[in-house]
Amino acid sequence: MKISAIFLAFTISLGMFFLPSCDRISNPYPPVVNLELDTTLYPGNWSNYVANEWPTFTQNTNTNRNILIEDFTGHKCIFCPAAADLAHQLHEANPNRVYVASIHAGVDGIGDFQTVDAEYTLDFTNPDGLAIGTWFGQNDGGFIGNPRGPVSRVSNGGVIFQSPGQWSSMTSTLLTENNLKVNLQSALNYYPSTKGAFLHVEIDKIDPTLTNELGIVAYVLEDSLVGDQKMSDNTHNYNYVHRDIHRKNLNNMPFGRPLTAADLNNGKYYVNYSFVVPNQLDGNYNAENMHVLIYVYDMSTLEIYQVIKQKIQ
Repeated sequence: MKISAIFLAFTISLGMFFLPSCDRISNPYPPVVNLELDTTLYPGNWSNYVANEWPTFTQNTNTNRNILIEDFTGHKCIFCPAAADLAHQLHEANPNRVYVASIHAGVDGIGDFQTVDAEYTLDFTNPDGLAIGTWFGQNDGGFIGNPRGPVSRVSNGGVIFQSPGQWSSMTSTLLTENNLKVNLQSALNYYPSTKGAFLHVEIDKIDPTLTNELGIVAYVLEDSLVGDQKMSDNTHNYNYVHRDIHRKNLNNMPFGRPLTAADLNNGKYYVNYSFVVPNQLDGNYNAENMHVLIYVYDMSTLEIYQVIKQKIQ
């Protein structure tokens, strides 16, 4: 599937410089400040961060391709709890290789299943998730309603979005094939006094046959939250445990941005983010209940080649 002009409008390129390579340089800090980074989130002199806290990555020895299940759901969808349970079971069966993002969005963004009212008061939606749902609702014949979702956005039967009935077999196939094309590793520094975080990512394209443009995306997810959910028997569950709730994309980019030559150093790509860790949906603050999913994907086929999880605290 070729990305449309609408899809490309969500991506931007960054102009940044990089240091000459040497034997042990990993994620070198550019000689000019990366304007994407909010240095005020560091509670101290920024030069100290650059000198002492900027990470150096060791050799990435991972050999496994990880899988991302994106569960497009809604708190008024009676079939969605069963789908969420299935996705969570697939994660629990392979906790270090299968990850889930629960995105509250429908084919038109906000649909009947995602709306709030006097009974279902908590708004699980966000602009990035709605933009993703809307785009796939317009561009993929498999997204016909909730619950639906891709498995690493691999096309199956000509569509990317699949019914939950396909998730188990597709996940098993991808885990068994274990066709690793891109390796990722990350480091994150978090500062409670500012609620600020700096995320650093190393991307190693290990398959030389990959010629399409690659994009990088980072989701901020809330681990779990007790809230309202309509169940399969139409009852209202006031104490339903929502898991892996998609809260936003870093830099407000629903489809991330391309990896460019400016990100390259010593044969690998390096991308850096800064962000404020959000409050939980219930208004409380708990950085330990948040994590980031980082993935790299083919911007022509949309297939996600690798995904990793980074805890915030």
